[in-house]
Amino acid sequence: MLISLQLPMKIRIRDNSIRLRLTRTEMDIFAEKGYLENKTEFGFADFVYAIQVLESIENLAATYIGNKMTVFVPSAIKTEWTTTDIVGFNNKMSIGNAKTLSILIEKDWACIDNTSNEDQSDNFKNPHTVC
Repeated sequence: MLISLQLPMKIRIRDNSIRLRLTRTEMDIFAEKGYLENKTEFGFADFVYAIQVLESIENLAATYIGNKMTVFVPSAIKTEWTTTDIVGFNNKMSIGNAKTLSILIEKDWACIDNTSNEDQSDNFKNPHTVC
């Protein structure tokens, strides 16, 4: 059974690219459960986005079915990502017609300048000291 967890996993979508960023707590839960999801409510419908371990794949992949986007992560990548200092992984997934979907998953680093005044207490320490 998949568990829905309402955490502030960040998503960025631009053209044919998807990027998910997870905080420390989200990484811990993903390491243990192999699944996280969140949603944006529009009143008439929800946009759901998730990250899920999938044993049967070798590279990052994604689907969009019924207002839900899921990024699938191979088990080996999940283990390496959640147990090391590796920041993230990416893949260019073929979507037909000579097009690709760029998929990136990363640990959410704290911003150096934090001009948005966003709570970043659960973010990973940024190794850079200046922008």
